[in-house]
Parts: sequence; C-alpha cells; structure tokens
Amino acid sequence: MRRAALLLLPFAALLGACNRTADTFQPRIVITSPEGGGVSRASNFVVKGYVLDDQGVKELTVEGRRVPLQGGTPKLANFVFKTQIQGSRGEYTIRARDAAGNESTLRLPVSVDGTNPVIKVTRFERERNFIRVTGVATDDNRVAQVLVDGNRLNVTPGARVDFYAETTGIYADIEVRDAAGNVTRLRARQ
Repeated sequence: MRRAALLLLPFAALLGACNRTADTFQPRIVITSPEGGGVSRASNFVVKGYVLDDQGVKELTVEGRRVPLQGGTPKLANFVFKTQIQGSRGEYTIRARDAAGNESTLRLPVSVDGTNPVIKVTRFERERNFIRVTGVATDDNRVAQVLVDGNRLNVTPGARVDFYAETTGIYADIEVRDAAGNVTRLRARQ
C-alpha cells in the first residue's frame, strides 16, 4: 500500500501542475463598425464591436456609462453604442472588465467626414474596345476602396491611392469610397 502511494506521488505532482494559475489575461476590445474605425459622415453613428476574454467578460463601459453586452458567449461578448459628437472630432474611452477583475481600455478617436474623395485620371488609353485607365484617388481621411466598372480593385487604403485598371467598352466608370462612406463617381473617356 505504501509502495503504491509512492508510485502515485509523481502523478499527483503532475496533476497539481494542471491547476489554473491566476487570470492575467486582459480583455481585448475590438471595433468592427464603422468600417473606417471611428470615421463617419454623420455626427451620430453606431459603433459596434466585441470584447474577448478567456474567463468571461463581466462589464463594459463607454465614457463611464455601462453598455449592455449583447449575444455571443461569456468569453466573446458583442456590444453596440451610439456616438454623439459635438463638432467634427471627439474621443470615446471604452473599458472592459473580466471575471477576475482585469481591465483594459481602448481610446477610440472619432471624427465626422462629410468631404467626398477626389478622383484624378492621369492616363486613359483605348484601343478599339479595350481600355486602360490609371489614376489617383485622394481623401482628407482615408480612401477605402476603388471600383472600375463595378469591379473592386486591390488597393491599399490610405489618404492617397494610385490605381490602374483594364476594362472593355467606350468609357470606364470609376467609383471611390472613403472610410466614412462618402462616394465620388467619374466616367472616364477620351
């Protein structure tokens, strides 16, 4: 009997190592909407996101006011709140707390962008029915996407975006959307 207990002693030490140590993982706050982060065309817009934590999210506050957690699971909690910006810029402080009391903070700068992006065609070539168009899209905030004849181009978002596309027809319809959702359309032709 004593021998059996001595044989089980190393296993007990291994099982003791399986015990969970103190929770040191801070909740992670992620903003999913608006697409551009905190940029919108209107001063009042909805911010959506989620909080992720290994032990479960217990509380979320925005500017010190509690925000209800919606759906999801205890470890992945969704949230929604509406902004009310005075002027063209603001900042929201979002805090999340988990079951162990760990807290994390995200500062979300928000701004109102009512300015449409600008499209400049730098080169337009047409051979019979085949078109090549090159240009630049600029925005005071961030160009999010460029479409030519309805096809989204693979561009890196930024304040200035160079683009090139090939299409068919007698003209090329170019559409540029910024991070706030403002849209500019241009029909390029010779």
